[in-house]
Amino acid sequence: ERNDKSRKINKLILKNSLKYVRCKCICPPYRGIEGHIYKQNVSLKDCNCLHVVEPMPVDGKDVEAYCLRCECKYEERSSGTIKFTIIMYLSILGLLLLYMVYLTLLEPMLKRRLFGHSQLIQSDDDVVGDQQPFANAHNVLSRSHSRPNMLNKVEHAQQRWRRQVQEQRKSVFDRHVVLS
Repeated sequence: ERNDKSRKINKLILKNSLKYVRCKCICPPYRGIEGHIYKQNVSLKDCNCLHVVEPMPVDGKDVEAYCLRCECKYEERSSGTIKFTIIMYLSILGLLLLYMVYLTLLEPMLKRRLFGHSQLIQSDDDVVGDQQPFANAHNVLSRSHSRPNMLNKVEHAQQRWRRQVQEQRKSVFDRHVVLS
């Protein structure tokens, strides 16, 4: 009886001080008793079937046989690491969302304002058609601002690829010629 009282006091102390430490016992089915998972906040030395499995589903001599089949593991979780990981994940997700909003909404408006419609009108001989009204935006930007940066390089490569695709479409559909 005294052992039960001290055990209950230890459990109360451990529950308050070790919120992210626990012992987990997985017990398979045994003689008509369904398998069950037991979890308790106990110390590492008390992480065994006798201290964790409550209420004990078997009586007397079957307790030892039942406990031998149970697998008990001591688990520690760092709440600081979990919080840091979640905050970093959400921050990166938020930055990507803001960048997507910038690319879809703000960038086209800024290009219209910076370059105006008169600079972006293309002649009939131009390879890029009316489907891409801002295709020359990079050329105008690189002439007006001669500062090479990574965004300009990526945008230039993208525009070059678009021109190649448009030329291939024109060759295939208009001239019926396949480029080799």
